[in-house]
Amino acid sequence: MGLADNWLGHVQDVHAKHDTRVAAIADLPQRVDRLCELNVIEQVANVCQTTIVRDAWDREQELAVHGWVYGLDDGLVRDLGTTVTSRGEGAAAYQAALAAL
Repeated sequence: MGLADNWLGHVQDVHAKHDTRVAAIADLPQRVDRLCELNVIEQVANVCQTTIVRDAWDREQELAVHGWVYGLDDGLVRDLGTTVTSRGEGAAAYQAALAAL
């Protein structure tokens, strides 16, 4: 498996996990946008589980993980509401971000 295949594997996993959400959108560009949003939400959750981030929070170091998506069609950055600033916030931010889509 090449580097590109490995990177795309993560997106394929996100698509499989959220297949119902993605499939419910008929318009292909909107479906791609939703998959991008879901990927950002999932990656925020993944970053929050890394030992580097968790250790920083355990040391009470100020650290925030943000989930933003950039729109290629309009050039705007949109906050997906997935900002996590401590170990205990991750699950609630994840659920809130999914509910807001």
